[in-house]
Amino acid sequence: MRVLSTYRLQMRGAASGEAFTFADAEKLVDYFADLGVSHLYLSPILTAAEGSTHGYDVTDPTTVSAELGGPEGFERLVTAARSRNVGVIVDIVPNHVGVDVPRQNRWWWDLLTYGRDSKYSSYFDIDWTLDPDGRIVLPVLGSDDDVADLVVDGDTLRLGDLAYPIAPGTADDGAGGAAVHDRQHYKLIGWRNGVCGYRRFFSITSLAGLRQEDKAVFDATHAEVKRWFTEDLVDGIRIDHPDGLSDPTGYLAWLRELAGPSAWIVIEKILAVDEALDTSLPVAGTTGYDALREAGGLFVDPTGQEALTALVDSAGADYAAMPAEARRLKVQAVTDTLGSELARLRRTIVAATGRDHELLGDAVAALLSHIGVYRSDYPSLSAVLPVAIAETASESAELADALTLIATALTRSAEVEVRLQQLCGAATAKSMEDCLFYRDARLVSLNEVGGEPEHFGVGAAEFHRRATARAALWPEAMTTLSTHDTKRGEDVRARIGVLSQVPSLWTELVQGWERTATSPDPLTGLFLWQNIFGVWPADGNVGTELRERLHAYAEKAIREAALHTTWNDPDSDFESAVHAWLDAIIDGPVGVELTATVARLDEHARADALGQKLIALTGPGVPDVYQGTELWEDSLVDPDNRRAVDYEERRRQLSTMTHPKLRVVRAALQLRRARPDSFLAGGYRAVLADGDAAEHLVAFQRGDDVLAVVSRWTVRLADSGWGDTTLALPDGSWTDRLTGATFQGPVRAETLLADLPVALLERTDA
Repeated sequence: MRVLSTYRLQMRGAASGEAFTFADAEKLVDYFADLGVSHLYLSPILTAAEGSTHGYDVTDPTTVSAELGGPEGFERLVTAARSRNVGVIVDIVPNHVGVDVPRQNRWWWDLLTYGRDSKYSSYFDIDWTLDPDGRIVLPVLGSDDDVADLVVDGDTLRLGDLAYPIAPGTADDGAGGAAVHDRQHYKLIGWRNGVCGYRRFFSITSLAGLRQEDKAVFDATHAEVKRWFTEDLVDGIRIDHPDGLSDPTGYLAWLRELAGPSAWIVIEKILAVDEALDTSLPVAGTTGYDALREAGGLFVDPTGQEALTALVDSAGADYAAMPAEARRLKVQAVTDTLGSELARLRRTIVAATGRDHELLGDAVAALLSHIGVYRSDYPSLSAVLPVAIAETASESAELADALTLIATALTRSAEVEVRLQQLCGAATAKSMEDCLFYRDARLVSLNEVGGEPEHFGVGAAEFHRRATARAALWPEAMTTLSTHDTKRGEDVRARIGVLSQVPSLWTELVQGWERTATSPDPLTGLFLWQNIFGVWPADGNVGTELRERLHAYAEKAIREAALHTTWNDPDSDFESAVHAWLDAIIDGPVGVELTATVARLDEHARADALGQKLIALTGPGVPDVYQGTELWEDSLVDPDNRRAVDYEERRRQLSTMTHPKLRVVRAALQLRRARPDSFLAGGYRAVLADGDAAEHLVAFQRGDDVLAVVSRWTVRLADSGWGDTTLALPDGSWTDRLTGATFQGPVRAETLLADLPVALLERTDA
């Protein structure tokens, strides 16, 4: 079944608190079909940690989750979907498995029981050389001293809720827990040591890396996935974090062979602004963070850059130094957060060359800070690493010898290359997405996965060129505006983006609010003010739920920023001050002013939200609608964006078709179904407007029979109006799928967009 669009569903078992199972999805198939969706796109459905709210902590990759309904429930959902001509896509997680509760993962439990003799010892990326005795080092204790409190409980060692296996024959003499522990194939240590005996997912010790480069491991972990294709249950799969694997290219080749030539495969590959996806990869494309940046960035007004930069500088930042700060944070991530991985890489380099250097660790960290991509060993990126080496040597001459040692090791050991690339990706994520994006307070709608905030939006020229390239090279790549990992929902980003159109107003407001409700720290305040504005209700009614969500978000944001408080060492005084400040805003006079500001700008925010939505749905690629985003939504970062969706309200809105966003979504999805070739093989052509306000209108044609039109920067447009602006339509008669109005030839912009700030035109004369 041809993949024309997807609708993302976050599956959850009952133990998670808010269940959304196969049976729940099955009851909604008619709604999704009526909406126009071609495929349901399910979050991971393999057996995950008990109570998992997301499924990325898979504990048994060989079985479908019983909490979600098991294989029978999955097959019933597939059957129900197919009966309405809707297919199924599934998200899979090849990089790691969940090991937080060892007994829930039988492979991990067996490994800890038997060590190197376990039949699963080759499944995991274990650092067998870390401990002198060859034990697996597990950083799970509050401190090393906790070993003394371990107790023997049958065939298990216990400490509170922690439970680990005892190898046969090692606890038969009545020895105490600490003595028995010393005989095991693992060594429990305090987590603050910063040492880990296995490859993790970034710095998360509860997720252990798998060795997918071993074909036996690949076959074992993909047996259930293979069954889905063999039994024609799915039409495609989404691959989570392939950059974490030892050999992403080799893995994807095996996956293509398993899934077959027609399966739709997209990969969660986060591209830098100047990085192109390697065209040799056997996939349909990425999961769309690149397209997200482009669609949203088109609505950021470049005239606001100078004033917003001045505002953030006045709060204590030096925005011109942001690139240097990004490199510094990456060095910090390598040497601190990922120090265990750096130490392992260093040992690998020394083993390959027979030499060490006192600055070797510094050289690795500095080198990685000059690499702007997640990993650089794809064939198309062969020049990235040598350029980074040259830049590092030029910047820090004292590292030249250590850099030569690294380069030599790379020629002698494939493992050195792999460890370096895996460390690079983890360091990029930890320094950028999980830190810098919570510090950069210039325009926070730009601080998004796949984004680079120093690029202040996306111009029309860049947008058209990138769309043309995607249509030519990756016409079936996924495009999206919201995911389970985005820092803010699409409509929240759209509203914050409007601040680029009113930078002077925003500066005046924030400075006034700071006098009335002074934030605990100016830069933190400026960051949070934008997010508060982004979700503030138009009626000013901040209920208990939204208040709690704002407090939870603020706590996460300030800990990720790690300027005044952190996850590992929270500063209770600073955090209490932030929470008190938030309550003062909500309950005080600033809240009234926020409501008035939202009332003034919300019309423009919604215009931008509709514009970026139409672009995502009609531009090159296969659009994904994240659950619930067919209506306005106000989500922030996870877990806020994984809340339950009110589908009864969406059914009601679908029956009336009065909601503007739902009108856009349904019209676009149904047009994709009616004219698939126009979207998948019709190319992309920019259509230029003429007149005084031409820069406020962006239009493009798909095939010979579809034309999308959006307005932008409508705050400025409200002052001047469209004037003599026109759009010359291609030959023929064109009907707007949103309003039913028909147009020919040159049409005035104010006529074309009289009812909505966007138009979706279909040629209807032929």
